Amino acid sequence: MKRFLCVVGLAALLGGCSKPTLTERAEQGNADAQFELGSRYTYGDGVTKDEEEGFRWYRKAAEQGDAEAQSILGWAYAHGKGVAKDEAEGVRWWHKAAEQGDAEAQSNLGWAYATGKGVAKYSVEAVKWYRKAAEQRHAYAQYSLGRMYADGRGVTKDDNSAPVLKAEGVRWYRKAAEQGLAEAQQRLGLAYAHGDGVAKDEAEGVRWYRKAAEQGYAEAQRNLGWAYVAGKGVSKDEAEGVKWYRKAAEQGHAHAKYMLKQLGVE
Repeated sequence: MKRFLCVVGLAALLGGCSKPTLTERAEQGNADAQFELGSRYTYGDGVTKDEEEGFRWYRKAAEQGDAEAQSILGWAYAHGKGVAKDEAEGVRWWHKAAEQGDAEAQSNLGWAYATGKGVAKYSVEAVKWYRKAAEQRHAYAQYSLGRMYADGRGVTKDDNSAPVLKAEGVRWYRKAAEQGLAEAQQRLGLAYAHGDGVAKDEAEGVRWYRKAAEQGYAEAQRNLGWAYVAGKGVSKDEAEGVKWYRKAAEQGHAHAKYMLKQLGVE
């Protein structure tokens, strides 16, 4: 469960959790206070932002077994935030948090095994950790698990299993898409547009592309542009297609730029 951190001004009025008192509690070994102090320094909440100091306090909480602090410590090591980058050390801390059931750490651990970042690449282990997080409704883990199924990585398969695996991939995409994850909405749109793991329905594909595109997801904007230009799943409307191509192109999407050039509307 995510913590609700004290707001410095309000805390001062109430006589609790002001910076000196919080620091004293943290120095006395209170893990919640250590975590909160780590957060304050990391984000500059009531104190001068100092990622190294934030890391130091997160570590103290993590060493006491605080799962959320362990997860954050893993992220800090993986990305070199407040500490020298060390992907293997990041994985070690994610393991500690993941084994306590922290969904964010489980998802990150799945990513590490899927990509071979800080640990030997092992798709089966990636699926295991993605699933644990996905079952806790972690949207990115649901999407990532969907990708693993759709690509047939880390899951049992044979010559006849591809349609079943793709359908399972779509099932997980949908769970993430319904939580508003743009990447999953885009993938679900693609699945409907091509009948990949689900009955082909171009209009439904457009509906999901639009959800992701409206969140600023460039690939979905490109696909929505194509749907309007080609009249696939929606009434043909080149002007509307150009609008969405432009949105994607403004984010640097190479194919959207190419299509605008082809349409002569750079």
